[in-house]
Amino acid sequence: MPTWPEHYAVGLLLLRFIVGAVLFAHGAQKVLKWFGGYGLQGTINYFKTALKIPPFIGYIGAFIEFLGAIGVFLGLLTRLSALGLFCVMVVALYTSHRKNGFFMNWGAQADKGEGYEYTLTLVVLTLVIVISGPGPYSLDALL
Repeated sequence: MPTWPEHYAVGLLLLRFIVGAVLFAHGAQKVLKWFGGYGLQGTINYFKTALKIPPFIGYIGAFIEFLGAIGVFLGLLTRLSALGLFCVMVVALYTSHRKNGFFMNWGAQADKGEGYEYTLTLVVLTLVIVISGPGPYSLDALL
């Protein structure tokens, strides 16, 4: 286990907290119908009809986003959790956002979806967590 300078350790903690919190909210929309989400059945139906993702894969993706975010936030099974989130974000980038161009839909135009800039940012942030690990302020470090 490397010895982390304090500012790196705090930086990783902040990175884990924000990535975990943001992706938890999105996962909770998909799984629990929180924060204005469609819940599990609505999400799976959307994946199946709009994105042509088989229901089995949709369930896996939704639960990886929900549980993986908790793991990243707590620093528990961090690299595995972040790797799962990385894969989910790559799939989201490819299936949902790539066709809409780079930029987010700031004008909320009804006929235009969200671009991939936000999703790409999450791809890179989750990859950084996979590479660096959780840091010393994590449940992984305690265990």
